[in-house]
Formats: sequence, C-alpha cells, structure tokens
Amino acid sequence: MGIAGALFQPLAVIPTPGGPVLHMLRPHSPLLPDFTASFGEIYFSEVLPGAVKAWKRHSRQTQLFAVPRGLLKIVLYDDRPGSPTRGVLCELALGRPEHYGLLRIPPGVWYGFTALGEEAALICNCADIPHDPAEGERRPPDDPAIPYAWESAAQSGER
Repeated sequence: MGIAGALFQPLAVIPTPGGPVLHMLRPHSPLLPDFTASFGEIYFSEVLPGAVKAWKRHSRQTQLFAVPRGLLKIVLYDDRPGSPTRGVLCELALGRPEHYGLLRIPPGVWYGFTALGEEAALICNCADIPHDPAEGERRPPDDPAIPYAWESAAQSGER
C-alpha cells in the first residue's frame, strides 16, 4: 500500500438474481478490528461528483472504508513523526466495479477523497471508536502542508 499501517483487502462481490451481495467484514478478515476492545460506529457518507472531502486525520480512530456504490479517488498522506513512511503520499481508487475492497487507514494518517465519474459514490466507514470531534483534525483541501492538488474545484465538508 505504501504507508505503514494502511492496508487494502479485496472483497467478494457475489452475483445473485436481482443484484450482487457485497462483503465488507467477516470473522476471519485480516482487517477485522478487535470489537472486544471497543466498537465505534458504522456510517455511510455520500460523495457527490466534483465534491472533495479532505483533509482529515484521527489521533486514536482507525478507519475501515468500503465503497459499495460508485468509485472514489482516495489520497493518503503520512506525516506521522517517527513513521517509516513519513512524507509518503498514496493515491488509489476504491469502489466498483474493479476496485471493490476494504481500506484500513491507521490513526495519524491524513486522508481525503473525491468521487470519480458522473455519479455519486457511497462510502461505508466502520470505525473502531465512536465519533469524537475532539480526536479528529481537519485541514482545507488546498492546505500547502499536504503535497497534493485536487483536480476538482468543488469542496464540501465531511463528518
């Protein structure tokens, strides 16, 4: 994946009459959080075409993203002190049809995303702790501290 602690696992898409079944988490998944320690929340966020939801990082929360509808460009940036991948920037596509999988983003890594194509994308986030505004940090999409230029001019907020 390129950033220490960030992992990607392809997920199963099972064809069925009337529409496919899309896996996200299963008991033997290598990315399954330890829910005996804590469970945060699962929520969905819609990303409209042209919208950029960036930048955000968490100090304690691990993100697990899957995109069951649409396609996102997700960008990760590691500026964690002491990280072996400090200064690394990764860009990847996540969603359907070719890039359906589970993305794990560890605490301390900046992330942002935008919908690719003409349709809205739906991202599902399974977080290991409940939403706490005090443990998240935000920066604007054009923050010069992150060496990335978003192609889209439209911007919107993110929870």
